[in-house]
Amino acid sequence: MKPLNFKHLFYFQQVAQEGSVQAAAARLNVTPQTISGQLRLLEQQLGAELLRKSGRQLELTSAGRLALHYSRDIFDLGEQLRDALHHGEEQQPRQFRVGIVDALPKAIAHQLLLPALDAGPTQLICREQPMPDLLGELAVGKLDLVLADSPIPANMKIRCFSHLLGSSRMACFAAPSLSAQWPGEFPHCLHGAPLLLPTDTHSGLRASLLSWLARHQVQSRIMGEFDDSALLKAFGSQGHGFFFAPAVIRNDVCSKYGVTLVGDVDELQQAFYALCADRDGGDQSIERIITVAQQQLHSPHTPKTAD
Repeated sequence: MKPLNFKHLFYFQQVAQEGSVQAAAARLNVTPQTISGQLRLLEQQLGAELLRKSGRQLELTSAGRLALHYSRDIFDLGEQLRDALHHGEEQQPRQFRVGIVDALPKAIAHQLLLPALDAGPTQLICREQPMPDLLGELAVGKLDLVLADSPIPANMKIRCFSHLLGSSRMACFAAPSLSAQWPGEFPHCLHGAPLLLPTDTHSGLRASLLSWLARHQVQSRIMGEFDDSALLKAFGSQGHGFFFAPAVIRNDVCSKYGVTLVGDVDELQQAFYALCADRDGGDQSIERIITVAQQQLHSPHTPKTAD
């Protein structure tokens, strides 16, 4: 098999970013015919259509989106190689690639990642996606670590490991104006009140919250469900509903979103996990994250689980 022609791949990347052959040709100062010809050669070599016409523009096919994703990685590595040779490899910060499950509170993720920056010059690269997508990238080595609010699901047959970092009880928050409208003892003050909840796509937090309310004979009105914890808090800050977050970040939640603490929920705990490909952490940054988090969150040292 002939090796991939990176010049063809570069032309494809430019066309994908510009949206047309003409725009890419003008940017690269070559003729549209040159680019079109090399695109055809690339598609022939890959055996897949990468671009198709959509009105006056070109749009990526599913194969084209995949090729664009890989092309960015390839040319990014080329830039890193040039910088390393020019400045000296020892001066280059090490890349630490982290996936963050979209339901994980951002303040928690920030707190957990801080120790990684103490492990030497580090370029932190964070991606936020649903857990199945992040675990796929972790399994093939495109991520070093995934931070999540649940361990690796048992039905995902990948060779990765779950490290329990610790947990925090949950707390309830509300905008001051909303809290004033629903006075009374917590949690009974939530009866009939508007409520904002996380979706139950990746963890059981939503179900646990509803079960806890039912045990206290509290029926609230669910006004919204969110994958993104920051968006949930943003709606909560505007008085659209009461919401819950880990008590360990209560000060951050109150100061950042201008809300007040309504009450603590000692019966409910949200756990935090580091998911990685190495049973013992392996990477120095990952080891520091696990060690510091287990100390700060007072997590008992428990066996790692593999899936």
